[in-house]
Amino acid sequence: MLIRRETPADIDAIRAVTNLAFKNGPEAPLIDWLRADEGWIPELSLVADGVLGHVVCTRGYIGDAPALGLGPIAVHPEHQRAGIGKALVHAVLGAAEALGESAVVLLGDPRYYSRFGFRLAEEFGITPPVAQWAPHFQARLFAPVEPGPFRYAEPFNRL
Repeated sequence: MLIRRETPADIDAIRAVTNLAFKNGPEAPLIDWLRADEGWIPELSLVADGVLGHVVCTRGYIGDAPALGLGPIAVHPEHQRAGIGKALVHAVLGAAEALGESAVVLLGDPRYYSRFGFRLAEEFGITPPVAQWAPHFQARLFAPVEPGPFRYAEPFNRL
């Protein structure tokens, strides 16, 4: 499986696979908005095997300290459960750590993301933007962080 950085030629395919994976939900427009936002980090937008899958991390903050928000992550429905999502998460976490990031935060199923070293964010004193997210709001730390509220890149506020 080949995982690489997104290129401009991938944008339409990323939009298509995201729409398929999320049944035309708000995730594909969100990625377009993120791409135009100051929180976009090109090194952390990755595709797998052409564009059968895509993952992105964007700049977020724990209090005033920089951190990353992971997502959306999408895999073409005909290729789900084949290891593409797992490979994308491993790759983006490795890239984030290599870039010197301190933490990656996400909203997702703890049973799935615990295999990547994620733990409930509240264990680190990190609070979600929406209190009801707490049972699914997780963090993976690469360095110690000060407790505080997490804030996603601005385009997430449009959802």
